[in-house]
Amino acid sequence: MKQFNFKVLLILSLGHLVVDIYQGALPATLPFLKEKLSLSYTMTGVILMMANFTSSVLQPLFGFYSDRKTKAVLLPIGLLAAGIGFSLLSIPTNYFIVLFFVVISGLGVAAYHPEGYKTAHFFTGEKSVTGMSIFSVGGNFGFSLGPLFAIYIIQYLGFSSLPLIVVPSLLCTAIIIYYRKTIAIPRLAHAEQQKTASKAQAGAYISLFLVIAIVVMRSWTQMGLLTYIPFYYINHLKGDPLFAGNLIFVYLVCGAAGTLIGAPFADRWGHKFFLRLSMFLATITLPLIFVPFIQKTYLIFIVLGIQGMLLISTFSVTIVMAQKLLPNKLGVASGLMVGFAIGTGGIGVTLLGLVADNFGVPVALESIMILPLIGFILTLVVRYKG
Repeated sequence: MKQFNFKVLLILSLGHLVVDIYQGALPATLPFLKEKLSLSYTMTGVILMMANFTSSVLQPLFGFYSDRKTKAVLLPIGLLAAGIGFSLLSIPTNYFIVLFFVVISGLGVAAYHPEGYKTAHFFTGEKSVTGMSIFSVGGNFGFSLGPLFAIYIIQYLGFSSLPLIVVPSLLCTAIIIYYRKTIAIPRLAHAEQQKTASKAQAGAYISLFLVIAIVVMRSWTQMGLLTYIPFYYINHLKGDPLFAGNLIFVYLVCGAAGTLIGAPFADRWGHKFFLRLSMFLATITLPLIFVPFIQKTYLIFIVLGIQGMLLISTFSVTIVMAQKLLPNKLGVASGLMVGFAIGTGGIGVTLLGLVADNFGVPVALESIMILPLIGFILTLVVRYKG
């Protein structure tokens, strides 16, 4: 029988925070890499594409590897690889060596997530979404802190001092190793999980496909807003870049808060109902950002904060749903949710770029409104008990 263990979830969440610092910091360092190596925008884009592919799209492969047998070693190895690979980016003068370090860091991020979510699953007890939200929110905060860490080091110590950012990785790896026996998956709980795994419904894969589709819509919405709100306020409305930056920060912080606040309600009301309700409310609140009275005042912070809280509050819910649909493949389920489904957000941003190039940034931003609606419609047809 699984038992809720806050201490273990907190340790795993700390690792999640640290590993996602490096994932979030990369975009902030690209201008400095571009200048140092005299890269084109295309070459700079390839760096980000390689990072996204290795850190996100490959996660199901690590999940598959984890499911064959518990691979707790992926946690410290993932932390070390993510930190060391990223911290060395300022040293090479060769573009391909930079790509190599980006791949190393990305693989570290990909290694930590499926094993981390799988391990967390065994310490959530009956409060599955609440427990998973504790682990998940670490990644939310880490992704937000990454750019700040990188920029502060570069701004005050210089780009050559970027290797200092490896310190959180080293410290957290030491903590994970020290508590390795505490956070090890309980053998009895794992055996019980494997015993009940055969009871998965025949239509589980169809339901999983629909949940993935919902997450893709959520990811496209989130990444689209993060990308095009700055363009809209800076280039279209000729506003203050700091104002646009603060909007993004509020959106992400409220999303992290929503992950924790929404979890107990999801456990109480049911996972599918909470997902459906959140996607519906996100659908009807999103158009408010285009109301002139709102978008040009500080009310926009409230609207975007609520939007981030509603949309991102479903993060832990969809992971738990995927794990319950595939109880014998917890690593693969987690990798598909966190890596593959969320990683496709880059595809959505690329498609929105085509819309922006041909019809303008406002049209690209307005077209995002259809995405949570599609996600809500999908929640009406997905089959899931819980």
